[in-house]
Amino acid sequence: MTSPAERYAAYRRRAQTERTALAAFSRELDFDLDAFQVEACEALEAGRGVLVAAPTGAGKTVVGEFAVRLGLDEGRKSFYTTPIKALSNQKYLDLVRVHGAENVGLLTGDVTINGEAPVVVMTTEVLRNMIYAGSPTLDGLRYVVMDEVHYLADRFRGSVWEEVIILLAADVRLVSLSATVSNAEEFGQWLETVRGDTAVVVSEHRPVPLWQHMMVRNDVLDLYSSKVDPTDPGAHPPINPDILEAVRRAERTGSGSGAPHRARRGRGGRSTRDARRTGHQQVRPARRPVVVDRLDREGLLPAIVFVFSRAGCEDAVAAVVGSGITLTTEEEQRRIREIVEVRCAALPAEDLDVLGFWQFARALERGVAAHHAGLLPVFKETVEALFSAGLVKVVFATETLALGINMPARSVVLERLVKWDGREHVAVSAGEYTQLTGRAGRRGIDVEGHAVVLYASGTDPVAVAGLASRRTYPLRSSFRPTYNMAVNLVLRSGRAMAREVLETSFAQFQADRAVVGLARQARAHAEALEGYREAMACDRGDIESYLELRREIGDREADLSRERSGARRRAVVESLTGLRPGDVVEIPRGRRSGYAVVLDDGGTPGLDGPTPLVLMQDRQVRRISADEAPAGVRRSGRVRIPRSFNARDARARRDLASSLRNALAEGKAGDPGGSARARSGAGDDAELARLRARLKAHPCHGCPEREDHVRWAHRTRGLAAEHDGLVRRIESRTSSIARDFDRVCEILLTLGYLDLDDDGETVVTTDGRWMRRLYAERDLVLAESLRAGAWSELDAPGLAALCSTIVYTSRSEETESAPRLPGGPGGAVARAVEATVRIAGEIEELERERRLTPTPPVDPGLVRAVHQWANGAPLATVLESGDLAAGDFVRWCRQVVDLLDQVGGAAPDPSMRARAREATDRVLRGIVAQSAV
Repeated sequence: MTSPAERYAAYRRRAQTERTALAAFSRELDFDLDAFQVEACEALEAGRGVLVAAPTGAGKTVVGEFAVRLGLDEGRKSFYTTPIKALSNQKYLDLVRVHGAENVGLLTGDVTINGEAPVVVMTTEVLRNMIYAGSPTLDGLRYVVMDEVHYLADRFRGSVWEEVIILLAADVRLVSLSATVSNAEEFGQWLETVRGDTAVVVSEHRPVPLWQHMMVRNDVLDLYSSKVDPTDPGAHPPINPDILEAVRRAERTGSGSGAPHRARRGRGGRSTRDARRTGHQQVRPARRPVVVDRLDREGLLPAIVFVFSRAGCEDAVAAVVGSGITLTTEEEQRRIREIVEVRCAALPAEDLDVLGFWQFARALERGVAAHHAGLLPVFKETVEALFSAGLVKVVFATETLALGINMPARSVVLERLVKWDGREHVAVSAGEYTQLTGRAGRRGIDVEGHAVVLYASGTDPVAVAGLASRRTYPLRSSFRPTYNMAVNLVLRSGRAMAREVLETSFAQFQADRAVVGLARQARAHAEALEGYREAMACDRGDIESYLELRREIGDREADLSRERSGARRRAVVESLTGLRPGDVVEIPRGRRSGYAVVLDDGGTPGLDGPTPLVLMQDRQVRRISADEAPAGVRRSGRVRIPRSFNARDARARRDLASSLRNALAEGKAGDPGGSARARSGAGDDAELARLRARLKAHPCHGCPEREDHVRWAHRTRGLAAEHDGLVRRIESRTSSIARDFDRVCEILLTLGYLDLDDDGETVVTTDGRWMRRLYAERDLVLAESLRAGAWSELDAPGLAALCSTIVYTSRSEETESAPRLPGGPGGAVARAVEATVRIAGEIEELERERRLTPTPPVDPGLVRAVHQWANGAPLATVLESGDLAAGDFVRWCRQVVDLLDQVGGAAPDPSMRARAREATDRVLRGIVAQSAV
């Protein structure tokens, strides 16, 4: 059998003479194909499917483009799918340049261009929906390219990839393009099982070598020792001794970015106490202007700096611009202005200030930009175009930029190795490090790329080398059956066949393989437990019962603590109740601390008590809730509020704030009352005293080795719980996906979307037939809300607002406990939100009863903003009331429009369908209506 190198040499010899499709395709390229590209393309031309796993920037998409060419040559259709709309837009434009606009279409949910073209670019969700709908557009389909197929590991949307792979017609050839994963062969074996003959082509070779660095203070130093080959560093490459010495110097003298910083505890860092003991100051990463200046002087621009924080990206741009750094020539600035004017010409003039357009444009002219999910789509596209053209030199970005968008750079900088994953701060994995730094090194432009990690206290150069040298990560399925999937599969092929289809998922494939390893681990646990139980045994008594008494004491103390917290909360709410306009109040603690004048009492109290409107000393008008005044408020006198007072009038606010300051200065606003207090202690609790007495009387209490026994008992409990969990996992692995499917079907049977016919077969009901066209993550909540008439009283803006509860998920750092709803607590919108929340709760209860992962709760945090927008409010008003970034608002509104389109086509009530179409028109205006292409 010939080697890949020999096959590649043979291909090169015959490429210029043979009349194969690959030879013709390669002659049109302005570069030579690499060996892995040749191998994958030859497999495609031979009629096989193909999985290509190669590093970012290696040229995997060439294989997808060859599939498109084969489809055109054969007179068959080709679909090119991507995980995100931005990547679909980019690929659409790339293919149009090669094949012409008449041959290429685009489908992204909210954009449809030439959808019946022989080549169509689309998001993966669009293809999944077409399969379930039996769309005639699928007729004649021969090739499907799945770009970034490793995205099937995404816990939110990954299931869609597996649905498509499993359900595509058998004669469709699949071209799967993946980042380098350590289990490519396993994934390829699964593809072969469900799709037939599939070639697995793996390349770990980067076409542009990547050098690894750390920046300590102001110095950019090589990460590895000079003896290490950066293209093949090995498992444990030795560290450059100069880095270790630079780190020691930095830690001795403190921060290298100006004045020393106070030490703070950070992930992997030392505590303040440690810093005092050693006499060291915490070292922070070099300041952003310093980083940019150093990269410029080292010839490492253009660069992408990953910050992992939207606010951090914006702050970084402001800091660099504020430092006076300019990275562009006068000619480049002129070209930047021209491009910005053309691309942003459609922005409404009245929105330019609120969008921050002028600051955005000024930074671009300096060669600096931010790129993150909160940025307006047209701004992101402008940044991408300018960076690709070499006009913007530094982009501060969040990790979303690493997903497929073609913005290669000479260098990539990581400010830190910890990121927010949507739930908590976690360390960057080796796979994520590879994906992020893979942007460094522009093929055909740079001879080498550079990855730079900024040093800060707690950053271990050895750990960084470990991340940088591990080039692969495993692909893990996130597949799970959904309600929409269940209804569609039952309608398509019946419940029994649907169950068999799901058992062919990659998730089940991996689960079955994992059982062997889990069983081995469980046996090891069982052996360890025997030793633990011997170590915990006490010759004076039963240590388990002693430990149980300790647990009861802890539980009782926690109960008493909760009671005290509840009493404090009630006292805070009481202090906010009964306030009158003109009352001067002091807010002792919290983010709104200070003095304020009450403007209104907050109306009807909500679940968390009243939320009075106040004017603060700084002239800001705010609503004060119990969360913002954790110690309550103290009434401190009164001031007169003019009858003509208007909170929107800056002069009126200034005059009233002045009256407040005068009253405080003259002592008219004394301290007649205290802040909210609630006293309750555990010392006089009889039950707690009884438990403590029993603990002291227990025979184990006097054992001199008591705490050793207790520690071993705790370890035993922990290991036993882990062992029991492993046993349950082993028991649940076999047919686990099909069992979850059965549980989903049980809920659908209970609610009437599925039914049993006279033969006992599961069938889709009338309600199920329209429900199958609702694809939202909270699809069942949406269906139940429509069927129950929970939204029947809403007008078009109200319907748009309620749709936001189905698609919106607030970022956990920004959660608002009780958002204000349009129309007040008794209005139609509030009643609809209340009904939707109740329906979601009932569904969650059904899911918990059947041991299913609960559907995420509905989130009303965007209701007010969408309602205002659908009612024609200006963008400034909407963004101010919702505390939203413009890009986030546009993104969520596009998802609302997509959902309204589903409701407009699927809702059982004709009047609801009509209102959905009206709501779509109301939301799809201004910046929301701008095409993303």
